[in-house]
Amino acid sequence: MPFDPAEIRCDLACGIGQDGHWHGWFTVRVPADALRHLGLHPDQPTATITAPSPPGWWHAAAERGAR
Repeated sequence: MPFDPAEIRCDLACGIGQDGHWHGWFTVRVPADALRHLGLHPDQPTATITAPSPPGWWHAAAERGAR
């Protein structure tokens, strides 16, 4: 695992939703400094968009090709 277990905090919350059913969700928190060695910290240039997004047809063709 790329993180020290002491750096990760996982929380579980449960409750009754608007539909009357129980729902649960997780929250995972990692300190920003722990992301730096993976190139994911927002201050690093690799975390910013450097080129325009490919056109819509490109995404559709990639999804068709994945099937």
